[in-house]
Amino acid sequence: MSSNASRPGRQARLPARDTTTLPRHGWEGRMSLFKTVPPNIVQSIRAFRVTELQEEAARLEQHFLYAYCAEATTKQQVLTTIASAFHFPRHFGKNFDALADCLTDLTHKAGKQPGFVVVLEQLPNTQKFDKEARETLLDVFRDAADYWADKKIAFRVFYSFQ
Repeated sequence: MSSNASRPGRQARLPARDTTTLPRHGWEGRMSLFKTVPPNIVQSIRAFRVTELQEEAARLEQHFLYAYCAEATTKQQVLTTIASAFHFPRHFGKNFDALADCLTDLTHKAGKQPGFVVVLEQLPNTQKFDKEARETLLDVFRDAADYWADKKIAFRVFYSFQ
């Protein structure tokens, strides 16, 4: 038995990674990526990488919801992209109220939830999806974060604009 992973009581080590992508404390026994991120927040993705957010969601056994919106130019297209990426029901109404329902009530009725990490990448900046539409969309996610905070469930949303 030459491998530590094959010995009882030993954990398999993660494969070597490029040190430029290692968290400050290394991969084994590292501190949470969310140490400084409140459990219920909507914020710019800033220094976070999508892959790191996905790995942290998996480590915390939370749902990871990702929508890449770069191809969308209108409110309907943004909502369709989110609905498809998040596997909303076919009857999803493609409006902000329906989005709020899917992020809260319908999900809550599905049973106990472990928490959520949501990424909305490349939200459009177009005439048909302007600053007001983007803010309304983010307000829906802020309301969902408040909803889940009341239930003591983490709901972190990270977004970026084109």
